Amino acid sequence: MHDYLIAVLLGIIEGITEFLPISSTGHLILVNEFIGFQGQFADSFAVIIQLGAILSVIVYYYHKLLPFDRNKTPQEQQETWDLWKKTGVGMLPFLIIGATVGKQIQKCLFNPIVVGTALLLGGIALVVLESRNQSKPSKINTISELNYLTALKIGIIQCLAMVPGVSRSAATIIGAMLLGTSRVVAAEFSFFLAIPIMAAASAYSLYKDGIAFSVQQYIVLAIGFIVSFLVAWGVIAAFIKFVSQKNFKPFGYYRIFLGVAVLVYFLTRIN
Repeated sequence: MHDYLIAVLLGIIEGITEFLPISSTGHLILVNEFIGFQGQFADSFAVIIQLGAILSVIVYYYHKLLPFDRNKTPQEQQETWDLWKKTGVGMLPFLIIGATVGKQIQKCLFNPIVVGTALLLGGIALVVLESRNQSKPSKINTISELNYLTALKIGIIQCLAMVPGVSRSAATIIGAMLLGTSRVVAAEFSFFLAIPIMAAASAYSLYKDGIAFSVQQYIVLAIGFIVSFLVAWGVIAAFIKFVSQKNFKPFGYYRIFLGVAVLVYFLTRIN
């Protein structure tokens, strides 16, 4: 029962934080540090339950993501194919760099001090970006206006998210807005980039470690997966509604507060 409660707790945290620019990986690392849920299965669990959150994107944006929808005009079908192509271009840098240095990054940087520092710096970046962009009109207001070169640049910036605590969504959102997109376009393209990247990461984790999981561990995974899917589904709708009316400053302030708290706690404990 203890493991099932942990699965529910982490599923809720993953569902809430995956698409917000506050770092789902960072939050899971911090919570796991406090509850003692660590080891190979815990690492795999944190990756695989992200697929539940990603599935919520596919369900929520089903019409926009399905090119074979008969209700779409030929123009709309072409725009859907273009969306997938731009997503593919955007994910390439992450896959290449991840395959090259991903293991070294995980080995060296997955610790609370790095998470706290990344949360703090990312929060400052969000606040500064929003302060700078307050009176600046967006050049790109729909995904269809996003060209392939911009998608590639966003993908390159996304690679910063390999550092735990940076946040994949924060990196892509900040990068997209610096390149001229609106908040909504930045958030939605961040969602779409997550689909192939997280699907590939989850599939690899299952392939590498899944054969060693027990029946109980698969049940724990299933619980975390379902909970993260349900929570993320609600968060996506609320997040898009929020950013269409407000800015990202509240997330920046939250990151700064949490980053400082984490650094103070763990640096004090080390000393």
